[in-house]
Amino acid sequence: MGLIMDKKSLIKNIKEGTLSEEQALEILEDKGYTDVGDVAKIDFSRKDRRGFPEAIYCASKDDESLVDIFKAFCQRGESVIGTRASRAQYDLVKKSIPDVEYSDLAQIISLDYSKDADKIGEIAIVSAGTSDLPVSLEAEITAKFLGARVKAYRDVGVAGVHRLLDKTEDIKKANVIIAIAGMEAALATVLAGLVDKPIIAVPTSVGYGANLGGITALLSMINSCAEGVSVVNIDNGYGAAYQACQINKLIAKGYK
Repeated sequence: MGLIMDKKSLIKNIKEGTLSEEQALEILEDKGYTDVGDVAKIDFSRKDRRGFPEAIYCASKDDESLVDIFKAFCQRGESVIGTRASRAQYDLVKKSIPDVEYSDLAQIISLDYSKDADKIGEIAIVSAGTSDLPVSLEAEITAKFLGARVKAYRDVGVAGVHRLLDKTEDIKKANVIIAIAGMEAALATVLAGLVDKPIIAVPTSVGYGANLGGITALLSMINSCAEGVSVVNIDNGYGAAYQACQINKLIAKGYK
């Protein structure tokens, strides 16, 4: 039905003279993606289908393809973030696109044309320790890029639970909570026992040998006895932020 209505709108715009036949043909022939060389097809229609634009996973991409991908977004005036990007990749992209920014800890390259005034709702990002900061920043930058207002509460792990309790009333004001923790990852369970909001838990690879690179934290969060906790993969701040933004958007705009 959506496609039919779109075509009707095109016909109407042509009749009213607000759209030329050439422009209409260009829209109709748009495949929804753009070829970048022989290796990439950028999904520019994803924002219309899913509500949020495509992100670029930078690790393992060759230099030429990565630069060309960012150029394609820049030429269309489209915002984009590149996750798991190295400083060397950022330096390379910045030579062609001076407006890009980089977070060393989050390993994110961002080209963001959005405005703070357009952000909606509120997501709380709660992290247990300072060693969880890279994942916390990945989630924060991603959530802001996807259009959410964000408040971060860092170093409030359960080893000093009074730090968390001091912030609980503020955390409750958020529509969604992202809980980030390594070690035994008890933070998500404790939070779920204190608040009435959905919690997305992110296990991190922070911890000593028995942490097993985050496997222990992952299993701990999956086995939480508290209701309302969903869990993403180890160190996946991006995935947690995306899911949180979907929920936040429904709440902020009013689900119908």
